[in-house]
Amino acid sequence: MGTMFRSEEVVLAQLFLPTAAAYTCVSQLGELGLVEFRDLNASVSAFQRRFVVDIRRCEELEKTFLFLQEEVRRAGLVLPAPEGRLPAPPPRDLLRIQEETERLAQELRDVRGNQQALRAQLHQLQLHAAVLGQGHGPPVEASHLDGLSERTSLLQPSAGPHQDLRVNFVAGAVEPHKAAALERLLWRACRGFLIASFLETEQPLEDPVTGEPATWMTFLISYWGEQIGQKIHKITDCFHCHVFPFEEQEEARRGVLQQLQQQSQELREVLGETERFLSQVLGRVQRLLPPWQVQIRKMKAVYLALNQCSVSATHKCLIAEAWCPTRDLPTIQQALQESSSEVGVSAVVHCIPCRDMPPTLIHTNRFTASFQGIVDAYGVGRYMEVNPAPYTIITFPFLFAVMFGDVGHGLLMFLFALAMVLAEDQPAVKAAQNEIWRTFFGGRYLLLLMGLFSVYTGFIYNECFSRAATIFRSGWSVAAMANHSGWSDAFLAQHPILTLDPNVTGVFLGPYPFGIDPIWSLAANHLSFLNSFKMKMSIILGVIHMAFGVVLGVFNHVHFGQRHRLLLEFLPQLTFLLGLFGYLVFMVVYKWLRVSAAGAAEAPSILIHFINMFLFSRSPTNRPLYSGQEVVQSTLVVLALAMVPILLLGTPLYLRWQHRRHSLRRPSGPQLDEDKAGFMDSRDSGASVNSWGSDEEKGGPPGDEEQAKFAFSEVFMHQAIHTIEFCLGCISNTASYLRLWALSLAHAQLSEVLWTMVMRTGLGMGSRVGVTAAVLVPLFAAFAMLTVAILLVMEGLSAFLHALRLHWVEFQNKFYSGTGYKLTPFTFAVEDE
Repeated sequence: MGTMFRSEEVVLAQLFLPTAAAYTCVSQLGELGLVEFRDLNASVSAFQRRFVVDIRRCEELEKTFLFLQEEVRRAGLVLPAPEGRLPAPPPRDLLRIQEETERLAQELRDVRGNQQALRAQLHQLQLHAAVLGQGHGPPVEASHLDGLSERTSLLQPSAGPHQDLRVNFVAGAVEPHKAAALERLLWRACRGFLIASFLETEQPLEDPVTGEPATWMTFLISYWGEQIGQKIHKITDCFHCHVFPFEEQEEARRGVLQQLQQQSQELREVLGETERFLSQVLGRVQRLLPPWQVQIRKMKAVYLALNQCSVSATHKCLIAEAWCPTRDLPTIQQALQESSSEVGVSAVVHCIPCRDMPPTLIHTNRFTASFQGIVDAYGVGRYMEVNPAPYTIITFPFLFAVMFGDVGHGLLMFLFALAMVLAEDQPAVKAAQNEIWRTFFGGRYLLLLMGLFSVYTGFIYNECFSRAATIFRSGWSVAAMANHSGWSDAFLAQHPILTLDPNVTGVFLGPYPFGIDPIWSLAANHLSFLNSFKMKMSIILGVIHMAFGVVLGVFNHVHFGQRHRLLLEFLPQLTFLLGLFGYLVFMVVYKWLRVSAAGAAEAPSILIHFINMFLFSRSPTNRPLYSGQEVVQSTLVVLALAMVPILLLGTPLYLRWQHRRHSLRRPSGPQLDEDKAGFMDSRDSGASVNSWGSDEEKGGPPGDEEQAKFAFSEVFMHQAIHTIEFCLGCISNTASYLRLWALSLAHAQLSEVLWTMVMRTGLGMGSRVGVTAAVLVPLFAAFAMLTVAILLVMEGLSAFLHALRLHWVEFQNKFYSGTGYKLTPFTFAVEDE
């Protein structure tokens, strides 16, 4: 049975699907989402498979769907979500959907083309009307009057051969950014033998392509001569100008203008009818497209799954192989029988043995998904390997809180996560596309526990925004010290720093009920006290965390039938770890319990004792903690060193002996057949078919060493790497846990600096209420902003990454390999979303 503590049991099932019901059976499996198909046609090209034609038809439909979707978005509409769960359509419906889709697409193309043509025609009429209505004032009398001196050079004498030439006009519109260049080029090309007038349209006109309002420059050019006219027409064509006929007479222009306005009105009516019909077509697309998209995606997924199946020799059924959870086999069998009941032949499911490592399946929910994601980011666990995620639910937020301990900061993080948890079912929150928001929202339960544990450790440290709170009565009494020492006013004025001696009766009344006594926040040696406390606390937590990881390896050894590893790996590893660093923890706790305030000045140094332990020596200036300490320390070091050859040679020698024993006792042919029969019987009796997981070195199920050659050198090299990694890792990993101490002090000091430089400065700037209020409002805003930006976001991210490293490197490598792969079931859940 699958739980969070171990992968669910998975078997390899072989499915015999009748050809007539194969599509329906696979579709039903997609609705269940319980099986992962194996590709039985891996050597066959994707273009040579059985259902490649159907897949291409689905892909062509998806292209048409994309065109329809873009048209809907272009119109400013939104496609609604499909209602309910839509099953994969039967294959006969594919032709109907294809025909209706093509008809809708063709209608949209025709209507959209007509709309564009009508808009372009209306735009031309509006431009023409704008040109005629601008009032450029053409010099009509220039063809009859030649009395103006500036036009004398343009007109030939009345009695010459050009006496019949007259002034002509070119009118049109050009885009504003081209007007200056057009005017300059006309003047240079025609050498000034023209008169050009440029005016901007009074009202912007709608662009026929984009629909955006745009202004245009209208122009009227008067010229004389055919060659000049040809040049002008060529230049206007190069600039893509809209050129319109221009009547010389005012009455004629008014008549043309009226006709243009009438035509524009008629075009607007036709365009309105076209747009109404377009909206009707888009309405049908909005109604039909979402369910079609889901159905065609499901149909394509079914055909892709069918392409992974092989065909039987009689071509009457398809054969598929799929990984599925053992407990869901009855559900799968029932679904296949219901799907194939119409064809008269039932689909068959039976389990088959497999030497491949099965996929890992661990069910998660909203709460556990983020913690499982942390573990999977390191590596997906092997099949049936111990899952670290349930323990990470507690250890990860706690180690984070050790580095982030502050009541105020933890409470802010907790409230932020709580708001996301309470709003998790709101559609607007789920539909948010911001990547940073989705990251925070996905880890909302992780943030919730991180904030809650930070509040707890904040009470332990007695810190709330770097300020200590007096929840209980302090265990230190200043009055007893003052009465005993006779402190006078003159003494207090000369000694700004006072010393409380716990050996004086009545000064130290007892330990603080919970956490650190608030009087330490006033002490000059506050930082030294916290340094000693947090450093030792980090070592204790680190050794416990690593020892717990070593103990979890026992469950892997027992489950995979590797009981020899209990004696050859687990006990040596635990002895090595606890014999050295467990003893260090013992010395820390023993010194806390046995050394009192009276003997604190002569207390021995644990660090010197620990160094002398490895050097097999003693320091005359450092008295022992207890009698017989040297003998105990020397014994522990020798015992720990003795575990190294056991770790190095134990497992390789045992595997070599086991291989030789199996080689000498290998069964003959009839006996092998009996073993196979017994294996099949064990399958029918309920045992797991995929009994994968022997030794990691063998990389296969039990019995692989009988078929493959045993390589002692490879096994020895593999074990040597593991031994060196563990022995050196115990030293480096223990030191690595000191990051708990370092980051906790860094967070506390940053909080202290922020309070001192911002809030304390503001509180001491003025004594009058008005001045103080005016100063504190911006200072408190700055304090809040810096608290969120630096202490919550930056420091929180730093503590998160360090906690992540402690779990991946220091904790999980003691028992977790992370070399598996996930079960990826064939499901329609993504298509439904």
